Amino acid sequence: MGDLLFAPFAGMAVGNPNQEADLRERERLWQRVWCECPGIGWTRLQGLRDQFSSLEQAWGADLRDLKAATGLGPKGLATLEAYRQRWGQTPLPQPLTAAARLQWHRRRCLLPNDRALPDAIRTLERPPLQLYWQGNGSLWPRLRKQQAVAVVGTRRPSRHGEMMARAIGQALAEAGWPVVSGLAEGIDAAAHSGCLERHGRPVAVLGTPLERVYPRHHEDLQQRVARQGLLVSELPAGAAVQPGHFAARNRLQVALAKAVVVVECPTASGALHSARLAWDHGLPVWVVPADAGKVSASGSNRLLQQGATALLDPADLIKELGPGPLLQQGQQRSPPTPAAAGNLQLREAALLAALGRGASLEQLCERLRQTPGVLSKRLLQLELAGLLRAEPGLWWRPC
Repeated sequence: MGDLLFAPFAGMAVGNPNQEADLRERERLWQRVWCECPGIGWTRLQGLRDQFSSLEQAWGADLRDLKAATGLGPKGLATLEAYRQRWGQTPLPQPLTAAARLQWHRRRCLLPNDRALPDAIRTLERPPLQLYWQGNGSLWPRLRKQQAVAVVGTRRPSRHGEMMARAIGQALAEAGWPVVSGLAEGIDAAAHSGCLERHGRPVAVLGTPLERVYPRHHEDLQQRVARQGLLVSELPAGAAVQPGHFAARNRLQVALAKAVVVVECPTASGALHSARLAWDHGLPVWVVPADAGKVSASGSNRLLQQGATALLDPADLIKELGPGPLLQQGQQRSPPTPAAAGNLQLREAALLAALGRGASLEQLCERLRQTPGVLSKRLLQLELAGLLRAEPGLWWRPC
């Protein structure tokens, strides 16, 4: 992706186009300078803008005025002053030098006034000060229009929930929809993996800086998402990770999405927060129904009572959404042909015979002497081909 475009700032005088471009660039770089200052978050940055005519003027203000603008205490003001002394009186000289641009410009970093930033993120009550990204930058025009689907859920799903998340990720990828999730354990990882398996474009909104991998065993998955899709984080490199960061990313996932799918979650879950945010923004919420006795699905089942749409088959979601933005005209994949389904039926004759009129995953493992992981993949293929249907409790029946 090339250099990002900048939106004009409110109140900027209309004049020479080159002069306007210089002013926009200086204002953007001054925001970068202040965003790097320890203790300056969204509220305090707004305080600086309200108190002073520009962020450049704020840089030269005395500490008493800075205290009034930011509300910082003695320790915070001392840190701010040390930061100013580090960069001197003119971190951004006039006119701008190549060295100053190199020092403060970040190509893979979006600010609230950058045109490439999705409008839904820019208009959040607390938009990210900076949004760092890695991977396929060509996805930003799609995300700017919320042309993606968020798939969320618990870190400890049932086997059925995990399989459904993977199947949903696969179906969305095949239909040309970017799949947004959080790269966490469980549902997130399954949705991203399913998307990758069908050569789709996963978008992972992290609760850590881009260079951190959490959980640690997701290193390979995170690298694959970065190669094939996009990693996004509002945390700068080296930032300390706090529990609240994982909850805060929910608002970013929803802001990138056209719809939200909750696969499975308990009553205390960030996925419920995402669903509420989606409803607040007028987005449709889909929920995969689950066994009423499962604690891991108590929260998602409750969403169905509150008006969410039940999602029994990933194909229903695709039928409602239509072709995704990444699917070029004429490339939409058709459902398996009768011949393809017949060939699969022949290859899986032993599994279908062991299934009979219906069986659980545990029963099939005993009858065929295969592991749950191997059988789950085979069952999913038969389900996507329309030969089986999954039911609550890890139970399958022939269609």
